[in-house]
Amino acid sequence: MSSASTSTTALDVTTSAQADNILLRHDAQGITTLSLNQADQFNVLSMQMLDLLIRELESIKQDPSVRVLIIQAEGKAFCSGHNLKQMRQNPEHQYQLELFTRCGQFMQALLALPQPVIAKVHGIATAAGCQLVAMCDLAIASEHAKFAVSGINVGLFCSTPAVALSRNVGRKKAFEMLVTGEFISAQQAQEWGLINHCVAAADLDPTVQELALKLCRKPAGSLAMGKQLFYEQLEQPISQAYAQAAQVMADNMMLADTQEGLDAFMQKRVPSWAQAAS
Repeated sequence: MSSASTSTTALDVTTSAQADNILLRHDAQGITTLSLNQADQFNVLSMQMLDLLIRELESIKQDPSVRVLIIQAEGKAFCSGHNLKQMRQNPEHQYQLELFTRCGQFMQALLALPQPVIAKVHGIATAAGCQLVAMCDLAIASEHAKFAVSGINVGLFCSTPAVALSRNVGRKKAFEMLVTGEFISAQQAQEWGLINHCVAAADLDPTVQELALKLCRKPAGSLAMGKQLFYEQLEQPISQAYAQAAQVMADNMMLADTQEGLDAFMQKRVPSWAQAAS
């Protein structure tokens, strides 16, 4: 789906989710917005929703016209995590393993996406919903948003959300959230590093749009290379991280946009990117 025109559609899928339009896509100005659209179920990450999200991320990954992805939700909640009713209706171990594996595949697909991903959080984000916020590259939340990894309250330790949470929040704060299941406010989430900014509800849309457009004006190739390096080096010993970073910076220097940027800086003019939205 091209971002050259503005459109909002339900995804063309052949699953049982098709009639429900549980995931919506909107494209405009190089920005793609995916909206979780199950307000009556607090936008749960059901197996169907995960399949749709993975499929759409693969489409976005291959589409150079998409410069930034925003993930948001309809209704009162951002995302309440997995569909507990669906999980209880499928008690087999194999089903549970497939569900959590599929969720992990989706979360890792967010990191593998060359485009920056912004979570726009207007309401509660719990369990896998909090995990989703943590796995997005950037996150902006309304002052009314709340965050929790509350599985422990029903006897299910949020092990998969812990992977994302512990990579965003300090170790002791993350563990406290995991073992108490208690909510933290958007202001706390900002202070703890789970989100970038906490804003007034009325400012959420324009703040996210401003950030997305700002990223659209950066050279796509450099952003993609930088994002990949950022996450890979976090998991490496420092010597290996520096070696890879040096290689990436040398590769980055070979990009036409980078050479244009350096020339523009020295010539005291605005750069004209080949890979940036106008």
